[in-house]
Amino acid sequence: MKKDRRESYIFFAWAASVLAMFGSLYFSEIRQFEPCELCWYQRIIMYPFVILLGIATVLKDYRIALYTMVLSVVGAGISIYHYSIQKISFLADSAPACGRVPCTGQYIDWLGFVTIPFLALVAFIIIFICSLLIWKKSREVA
Repeated sequence: MKKDRRESYIFFAWAASVLAMFGSLYFSEIRQFEPCELCWYQRIIMYPFVILLGIATVLKDYRIALYTMVLSVVGAGISIYHYSIQKISFLADSAPACGRVPCTGQYIDWLGFVTIPFLALVAFIIIFICSLLIWKKSREVA
């Protein structure tokens, strides 16, 4: 019997959300990098994915894909804006004050382009793509 690919997609989306959550907790709790306001918004969207996709993975409930697609687009939008104000100088100059920690600050800058918002963006894109594949496959099956 052929395995349903949606199982792999939903597990991969869940694994991306778990990795993103633990990565953000590593940076804030172990490395002591205080999150800025935009980082908090990205966390607010990412952390529920761990629970929602975890439950959906166990129950093989692929209906979650539509909701995770929408939320991952919102999270990706925040990440793109955050990354842009970090890396594009004229946007950084016009960026509003973000609280105690400036949103333009870069705790990490691996290879000259990988920052924390970039990592969050990658996770949101992975979740979106997996969710889209699940949604398309579910429409074929129905």
